[in-house]
Amino acid sequence: MIVVSACLAGVHCRYDGGAKPNEEIMALVEKGEALLVCPEQMGGLMTPRLPSEIQNGTGEDVLEGKAHVVAKDGRDVTAQFVLGAEKVANLAFACGAKRAILKAKSPSCGCGLVYDGTFSGTLREGNGVAAALLLQNGVEVETR
Repeated sequence: MIVVSACLAGVHCRYDGGAKPNEEIMALVEKGEALLVCPEQMGGLMTPRLPSEIQNGTGEDVLEGKAHVVAKDGRDVTAQFVLGAEKVANLAFACGAKRAILKAKSPSCGCGLVYDGTFSGTLREGNGVAAALLLQNGVEVETR
């Protein structure tokens, strides 16, 4: 089983209410090989919602309590992002997933690059909160 971002399977769960369907991911779903997750919804955030970004760090920093995830209106949504990441990790462990394919650049799912917290479209090196937790627990993460 592979953990995949639900938006990549065509589920309208992105912050803007949209999806980012990916044919490879949709084929995995059709074969019953993918576990769909949306860490932000699983953490209690609604769809649509204001965009959020990690400020002053990366997903690893959020997990260590050194950085926060903030919505564009300034509201701190760190707790929801951490809860969603924990739920995703628990599901991955429960189904024995060793691999995840997640949405690139997301403050939850991004791996390698995430937005820098200024809402300017600028990217920085780092991982989203859910991607960081999966990586810390031995799950291979890649993005689309």
